[in-house]
Amino acid sequence: MRTNPVKRLLKAGQPSVGTWLSLGNITAARFLARAGFDWLTVDVEHSLVNVETTTHMIASIADAGCVPLVRVPSNRHDHIKRVLDNGGFGVVVPMVCTRQEAQDAVSACLYPPFGTRSVGGSVHALNFGASPVEYYAKANDEILVVLQCEHIQAVRNFDEVYSVPGVDAVFVGPNDLAASMRDPTGRPPAADVFQQALADILAGAKRIGVPAGIHTFSIEEAKARIADGWQFVAVNSELKFMADGAKQVVDGLGLGKGGDLAKY
Repeated sequence: MRTNPVKRLLKAGQPSVGTWLSLGNITAARFLARAGFDWLTVDVEHSLVNVETTTHMIASIADAGCVPLVRVPSNRHDHIKRVLDNGGFGVVVPMVCTRQEAQDAVSACLYPPFGTRSVGGSVHALNFGASPVEYYAKANDEILVVLQCEHIQAVRNFDEVYSVPGVDAVFVGPNDLAASMRDPTGRPPAADVFQQALADILAGAKRIGVPAGIHTFSIEEAKARIADGWQFVAVNSELKFMADGAKQVVDGLGLGKGGDLAKY
């Protein structure tokens, strides 16, 4: 059975770099799976992609030798079960704010006696190059559990929330985190206040021994985050890569001012 190299990199204290797939496009996933990233995350929370297309995308990623992850729509047992049963090597679970929510997410990812994931499915074993019997016996050791820290309350209660056994990484959602820090008038937090929240997350992750992750938007930012100790690092998305490339051509040829079409 295939192992999950991303899980092992994180456990060894090494960085692991990937990108987001937000367009729900199987062909784009096939190409990026061969581009050299450690992992690709299919975003099912904020995209139009359905479970059938997600299944084909993660199969294409796995067949290329890359690690397919899925950000589920929400922290629900059925969402997590379905993407794992259809071949995901792990999940990114959004908006985990309490210890109970963290426990529920981990439990949904693991077969008994360590969790409550039900036994079923078939293509999960194909993606791991295993028989179903092998998969059921070893899946608990290979599934990557990434919980998102996206609210300032979760930052304040960091140790309590993310010290749950079975959490492989904590991943910052910068946009939602900043939104949760707006003042009563709707003003976003000052830059230094937001950076302090990120520093608190990184310090908390180091304190409890769980790798920290964050979304970045340039090579330079990714390098700086890795140097600071962030391990699970996303750089842009396939949409952002495409939009930025198109803008560079449009601006460079003087065809007009290319718009900022994608935030990430």
